[in-house]
Amino acid sequence: MTTPTIAIHSTKAMLAPSPINPDWIREGRPAARNRVLERSSDGLACTILWECTAGKFEWHYDIDETIYIVDGNVIVSDEKTAPRRLGPGDVVFFPNGSRAHWHVESHVRKVAFCQRTLPGIAQVVIATLRRLKAWLRGPSAPGLMDAGTEQV
Repeated sequence: MTTPTIAIHSTKAMLAPSPINPDWIREGRPAARNRVLERSSDGLACTILWECTAGKFEWHYDIDETIYIVDGNVIVSDEKTAPRRLGPGDVVFFPNGSRAHWHVESHVRKVAFCQRTLPGIAQVVIATLRRLKAWLRGPSAPGLMDAGTEQV
């Protein structure tokens, strides 16, 4: 078995066209581009560099997505959240099944960590395995993942 190596990328990487679903566009002609930087070994997660020009659109999430704004600004809202201007350094989580209203005033560039959610039965199996692993490991000092999440 070979040891995996870390991968390092620049947020200034060249991107390829990645058109927004025309049915989602509400105003303007936003042009999006992206590049998949890495994929997880199980194929359930990836890290993407994405940018978009001015426009308004509604984004439909069929995955969990956490974004980090690298450059530019965007105003994001949904049915329950008031519009919020996001800029460099802001981090946002969009859960699977959510819809967000995006208003890109001129340009925005983000890094997105995307993860497919597993079917319910798979989640039950994984949760059971985590509990079994914790039980076998016994009492231990809190780890990095203890802040609201569980380690596998």
